[in-house]
Amino acid sequence: MNYFLDVVRNKYAQFNGRARRSEFWYFALFNFVISLVLELLDSVLGLQSGLSNVGILSGLFSLAMLIPGIAVSVRRLHDTGRSGWWLLLIFAIFIGWIALLVFYCQDSQEGTNEFGPNPKTGEMDVADHLID
Repeated sequence: MNYFLDVVRNKYAQFNGRARRSEFWYFALFNFVISLVLELLDSVLGLQSGLSNVGILSGLFSLAMLIPGIAVSVRRLHDTGRSGWWLLLIFAIFIGWIALLVFYCQDSQEGTNEFGPNPKTGEMDVADHLID
């Protein structure tokens, strides 16, 4: 739950840097579980729209999680050494989804890459040493 809260509180719209697999997948897990609970609440309380069948609570939550979801996805791609533009593969319906899934499951690129230090090893950048 800490990874989900960290993404929502501290990294809401942070597209730079890197995200470990655990940060990405725990965010995805809790996002899915909360969405499922809100869908059930919408259904029980009768808050679903007749035309689109989207509930008020789940719709607002999905809208609120859109930016942090994209941000953590971009940071995850950065962690594997790829640009965030690879996220556009989501529009290539089936093949793009599989490619992104493979990228998200890959291990971090070792050492510091062009997107920053490896969060897995706790490396610090030279600029971080100057701040301390």
